[in-house]
Amino acid sequence: MFGKAVSYGLLWDFAVCEAVEESQRWILSAMQSHGPELVTMLWRILGNEQDVCDAYQDTFLKLAHYEGGRKPEYVKAYIFRVANNAAFSMLRRRIAEKEKVSMAGIARKIASTPDGGQGSPANEIDFRCLQETLRRCIALLPEHLRNVITLRELAGLSYAQIGRMLDISAATARVYRCKAIRLLAVWMGKEG
Repeated sequence: MFGKAVSYGLLWDFAVCEAVEESQRWILSAMQSHGPELVTMLWRILGNEQDVCDAYQDTFLKLAHYEGGRKPEYVKAYIFRVANNAAFSMLRRRIAEKEKVSMAGIARKIASTPDGGQGSPANEIDFRCLQETLRRCIALLPEHLRNVITLRELAGLSYAQIGRMLDISAATARVYRCKAIRLLAVWMGKEG
């Protein structure tokens, strides 16, 4: 995807330089300087071309509108943080959509039982309440544990990918996940 954009670089430079004000050319410079590694990071997180394109576009739109068009002090750090946040928001939306589908499937299974899901102790569990309790407990985790558990369990990333994203080793990511699960088990046990 990005290779096509790079191959047309000279045409792009000529066309865009004519249309962009001098005060905003630093944005184009940031796109050219950091675009390839930004796309690589977004691919690692999202793995979907459409989502990568959307997150990339959102990132540079936010950069262009940063405090009325001013240039941030640390442009690279700003765009990578914005892109990371956009990617995680997309992952959260995907997960929420999957949860809706799975909850609908559970509801259909319960409704299709001979007693319509009534009377059976196993079917009386309020799945939504359990989900909400788990979400609340995950939100209480320290940030470093919450990041690892979210990326591992919800985004389905490997420990190596998590380590690269969070700038920790794969072994540290495993340890953080283990600690997070222990804490969640204790907290969920108290809630239950």
